Amino acid sequence: MKKQQGFTLIELMIVIAILGILIAIALPAYQDYTIRTKNVECLNVAAAAKLAVSETAQDRGSLGAITATNTGYSFIASSYCSTVAITAGTGVIIATTLGGVGGTGGASVAFTLKPTQAAGRIEWDCSVPAGTKMSQVPAECRP
Repeated sequence: MKKQQGFTLIELMIVIAILGILIAIALPAYQDYTIRTKNVECLNVAAAAKLAVSETAQDRGSLGAITATNTGYSFIASSYCSTVAITAGTGVIIATTLGGVGGTGGASVAFTLKPTQAAGRIEWDCSVPAGTKMSQVPAECRP
């Protein structure tokens, strides 16, 4: 009786085909995940602006009293966040990611953080422009 040494060619081809299918599914999902985590950093940077707007609105009595200067917020660019701007009179914050190869690796995304003041508190609504790839957007900003 002869003992088999190793694998047959067909067994190796089946394993390679299975690995190819798994890689074809997993690689795009992983790329979206890494871009999404880099986009989250820009939202985390904008958290300081949210705090500045909230404190100013509570101190001044309304969101209409907010200006870019009276909040005291200043932005310093990070690896993945190119701008964070506060809109005067509304307190809306626009945080824009740094897209492309040197930034997130995906398209640039502009997160719009809109405050709503009611019953003594401020609630935030996050949105992104139409056409943005939703798999690269954090869950809190998806519709």
